[in-house]
Amino acid sequence: MKNEKILVVGGAGYIGSHMVKDLLSAGFDVITLDDLSTGHRDLLPGGTFVKGDLGDPKVLDRLFTTHNISAVMHFAAFSLVGESVENPLKYYLNNLAATATLLSAMIEYRVKRFIFSSTAAVYGEPVQIPITETHPCNPTNPYGTSKLAVEKILCDCDAAYGLKYVSLRYFNASGADESGMIGERHARETHLIPLVLKTALGEKENIRIYGVDYPTPDGTCIRDYIHVSDLTHAHLLALEALMSDKESAVYNLGNNQGYSVREVIDLAKKVTGKNIPVIEAERRPGDPARLIASAAKIKESLGWQPRHENLEAILKTAWLWHQNEAAKGAAGGGSI
Repeated sequence: MKNEKILVVGGAGYIGSHMVKDLLSAGFDVITLDDLSTGHRDLLPGGTFVKGDLGDPKVLDRLFTTHNISAVMHFAAFSLVGESVENPLKYYLNNLAATATLLSAMIEYRVKRFIFSSTAAVYGEPVQIPITETHPCNPTNPYGTSKLAVEKILCDCDAAYGLKYVSLRYFNASGADESGMIGERHARETHLIPLVLKTALGEKENIRIYGVDYPTPDGTCIRDYIHVSDLTHAHLLALEALMSDKESAVYNLGNNQGYSVREVIDLAKKVTGKNIPVIEAERRPGDPARLIASAAKIKESLGWQPRHENLEAILKTAWLWHQNEAAKGAAGGGSI
């Protein structure tokens, strides 16, 4: 299985760069395709890099004719929920149409193993907690709708062309590689943990809590956080399953436990030893009170077991990364 060539689309992004690192460590040859619109070249730990758009047939033709690719991993979606509501066509063109172009190229070149970075946003408002894979899928925003549409396309491609896939529905990806060398970097940061840690570093004046009157123990939203390295480990297991001719599957990825916004902030204060000023604000539309995953299916089917189930441990890895980023910035180091 080793020395197989894996195409990682969006491999210069947060999760993709961690995936490239793990694939290289496992002995795979890795080709990263990324247009660097949100990714960063300096996050890539190695492999072959190709700058290009996953929806460009000429780029894809060149990739699939030049390289004997065994499988494709897809991390190249736009993922800002609010932006997807404001500009849905941007999301449908990239997340849906460009992905369909990629799948078409795969079928043409007889590459029939695909691992898809999906999302808990496909479920919409939860009707049961924890959320299992049989939960109704009723996304409440174009981002979630675009991901669910790709999952339906994958199901049809399996039936029509024999394309085998694993779709992994993430909950809240968080943390950073334990080396502190790669981590979460977004030009427009919307995720709670990096925002809290940037506040601890003094890069932000305060952190806003959107809604303090939810039906939860402390009134703030509860979310399920999963370490990025646990996500990438699940992708490796999914790849091994597809290479062993297992059937297509859909899995949740989470820790089956939730932490409130206040709990995240309190733990961040403990980890950083810093004061983190808070401003309480009104609820944001569409924020469910609780989102907690059941990952029982992937644990049973693929033997996946997260190594970073404790949020404090997750925060420590993220804090190391953000400190390194701040030090690099202070020293005049830039990012690409």
